[in-house]
Amino acid sequence: MHWNNNLNFRVLKSAIILIFIFCAKLPEPNVRKEHHTKSGFKNIDLSYKDKKLYDVLVWQIGKLFKNLPSLKPEDYSIETNSGGEASILENKDRLSFTWIGHATVLIQLEGKNILTDPIWSDRCSPVSFAGPKRFTKPGIDIEKLPKIDIIVISHNHYDHMDLPTLKILHKKFNPKIFVGLKNKKFLEDQGLSNVYDLDWWDSEKVDSLEVHFMPTQHFSGRGLFDKYDTLWGSFILKGKKDTIYFAGDTAYFSGFKEIAKKFPNISVAILPVGAYEPRDFMKAVHMNPEESFQAFQDLKANLFLPMHYLTFVLADEALDEPLRKTKNLFQISKTNSGRLLDLKIGTVKFFP
Repeated sequence: MHWNNNLNFRVLKSAIILIFIFCAKLPEPNVRKEHHTKSGFKNIDLSYKDKKLYDVLVWQIGKLFKNLPSLKPEDYSIETNSGGEASILENKDRLSFTWIGHATVLIQLEGKNILTDPIWSDRCSPVSFAGPKRFTKPGIDIEKLPKIDIIVISHNHYDHMDLPTLKILHKKFNPKIFVGLKNKKFLEDQGLSNVYDLDWWDSEKVDSLEVHFMPTQHFSGRGLFDKYDTLWGSFILKGKKDTIYFAGDTAYFSGFKEIAKKFPNISVAILPVGAYEPRDFMKAVHMNPEESFQAFQDLKANLFLPMHYLTFVLADEALDEPLRKTKNLFQISKTNSGRLLDLKIGTVKFFP
């Protein structure tokens, strides 16, 4: 080939440029996609044994032969709080947390009103006449909420993705709703709009606020045969000053440490502490207080807000046990008790 041939030279030059452009635009190998499967998703930590319907039946039948703690409301003296609605409505820019119950927390962050896994229904079930019944009333009446700007939904289980509640909030406020992959179409088919679906480590911005979707160790499903069809996860809500972590539902796993590396200054970690007995059955999907405390340490968060207890009867432990054990862990480890935000249902906690 003679390099002084203008045509050949131009062809070669064009080919080199095209190869360079193509290579430059090739995405980097995404090592974070190991949780994807051909039909859905899977957990990172595969050491946990996958639970089947048979395991559920064994658990439920076994309860008939065990001396379990009372799960009757009349056997507990549960303090709740109310009357904080006015202060919430007046709040414009202060950071605040209100525990509505279960995994539902109203977060006020940088002028935005955010709800996590909102559920106001009496039952977390596909039907209104059966299924786990609410033990304590919501901390705030849904009609007394401030304008909700953002809703984050960790996964599609009935106690976390409650359609009756979402439809009320959508009609009243039309908030932005953030969910894991493959949940958007389901919600849109139910008449909801303004829905954004995210993969793990994806993010969206709402003005100055960043919404990041993070891994968890759990599963999804609203029926018998869709256990891993849609993606489950947790959320980082990152503002200019404060970073909030909401775990949703999860077992303990190594992902907490990885999240801490990416977000090294978490102000408050909202972590589940209930629905953990029997341990051999629940360990793969729910943390007990000891594991939640370890997750709090892994995340290197400043404050720990416990949730996912005292609202629905989902497991075998006493309903007031999760908080008692969590408080005890702070004492045993000599961790400053002021770092535990043990809110009563309906309590509003403001920060300067």
